[in-house]
Formats: sequence, C-alpha cells, structure tokens
Amino acid sequence: MPTPDDLIPTPDDLMPTGWLSRFERFDVVGSTNDVVAGWLREGTPEVCAAVADVQSAGRGRNGRTWAAPPGAGVLISLGFRPTWLEVGHTWRLGAIVSLAMADAAETAAGLRAGTVRLKWPNDLVAIDRRTGDVRKLGGMLGETDGLATGDARAVIGLGINVDWAPERFPADLAESMTSLTDLSGRTVDREVVLRVFLERLEPAVATLRTGRFPARAWTDRQLTNGTIVMLEQPDGTSETVVAEDVDTESGALLVRDPGRHSGPTGDGQRRSVLVGEIHHLRLGGPDASKAGV
Repeated sequence: MPTPDDLIPTPDDLMPTGWLSRFERFDVVGSTNDVVAGWLREGTPEVCAAVADVQSAGRGRNGRTWAAPPGAGVLISLGFRPTWLEVGHTWRLGAIVSLAMADAAETAAGLRAGTVRLKWPNDLVAIDRRTGDVRKLGGMLGETDGLATGDARAVIGLGINVDWAPERFPADLAESMTSLTDLSGRTVDREVVLRVFLERLEPAVATLRTGRFPARAWTDRQLTNGTIVMLEQPDGTSETVVAEDVDTESGALLVRDPGRHSGPTGDGQRRSVLVGEIHHLRLGGPDASKAGV
C-alpha cells in the first residue's frame, strides 16, 4: 500500500474520472447536491460528480447547514440512476460512498486502518486519542426521486474535513469535530483524498451493480454496535437503547432496551429503526460509563 508521501496531488487531467459520465469542479456553488440533481433531470447518465471549494447553501440531514472554509475539505456529490437496484437497497449507494471515503481518508492521511468509523445513519467519525470522545469528520446526505420508476435518480452528497487546523474550528463545534490534519498531525492534501476516493469508488459501484454488497466491511466500520445510545426520533422524542447491530438488508439500526437481552430467553425485544439520529454515545459497550457525542 502506498504511503501518504507517495500520493502526489493529481492534476485534473490525471484524476481518475474516466469512469464518470460527467465531472466538474466549482469554486462556489449553492449545493453540489442541487447541481447534480439538475444534471440528472436533464438526462445526464450515471455516474456524474460535482466538486466544490465552497458551498454557500450546503446542507445536511434534517435541514441542517453544512459549511467549511475554502479548500478545507472535500465537498462532492455523485449522481446515480439506480434502476438496477431494488428500491429497498437504494441506501446501499450511500453506504459504499461512505466506505470508499473512509478508506481514502485513512490512506491519504496515513492513518491506521479502522480509524475512520461510521456512526449510523450517515456520519464519518473518529475517536479522539487524547480524550476518547467521538468527533465528527464528515457526513453524507442522500436524496432520491422517481424510485420504482424508469427514471429513478439518487444523489449522494459527501463532505469530509481534510486540511482544517483545529485552531480554526468554529468555537461552537470545536469539541465535537475533527479533520484529517487534526487526526494525523500533518498537512493532508484534499486532492489526494479525492483521487483515492474515486479510485476506491469505481470498483465499489461496479460490484454493487452485480448485486454484491460489502456487508462485512459496512458492519465492521460501525462505531455504534454494542453501545448505549440516545436515539432521537423524527417527532423529537428520544429514548436510550442498546444499538446491537445494523441490518445489511434494510440499512436499519437494530436496537433493544438497556438491561435486557434479545433472544428467546431474554426480555429485550430487538427492533429495527429505519429513521432516527444518535445524539449520545457511550463507548466500550453497554456497561461503559464513558460518554461521547
């Protein structure tokens, strides 16, 4: 495997984009997701990709905004026409995009394999070695239209903090976020991250088209498995549950009540959660007392 020093920043004409139907860069856009969604509506084939230095109206889940200083991260959206995917498996597009970026981030920054984890449903995170806290490295937003029709469209947007020094983190987020520069202690070039990401994603998409999904890799990257979490529902209510696993068929989080065990002899009923958000995480399993984010 190449070291970070072997990964020289790549000019656009050498960026591995030959497998993409369209690849464009922007200095500033409102939202790369909106750009790609527009391309798909106009008939652009899959897979197309837009990259921006700055998003003036970037967004995350549940209407949140997403912003990063110019050049501090990789902000990319990818467009798919997933008529070849079962509707119930559309979520797997976001999963393989997140896995490809996690791998690319570790490779480009020279981080130990497994440093970048996934926090259900859509965050890329890492554990702060100094404090043990869970810090957000990036996030994914998937948007779809026309599923179960001949004009199915999906846009997967991803933002990851790359060369963003800790002293420049926004004061209100400094305790909960991180970057590849912060994690590695060195300058990390976002062009390297982007190149490795596209190299990893091409075979991942090809494999998914054959009906194969990297279930083990997706499960192994999950930070929440076996931990107590505070789960917030779409209606604003919340509950404390044990996140036992993830369902590789539906993408759901599998949970049970704390203090009870699932299975034929236990009192805890395992159930699937398809929509929700984890706000509080205890590391080290159900009996841990260390709190994260």
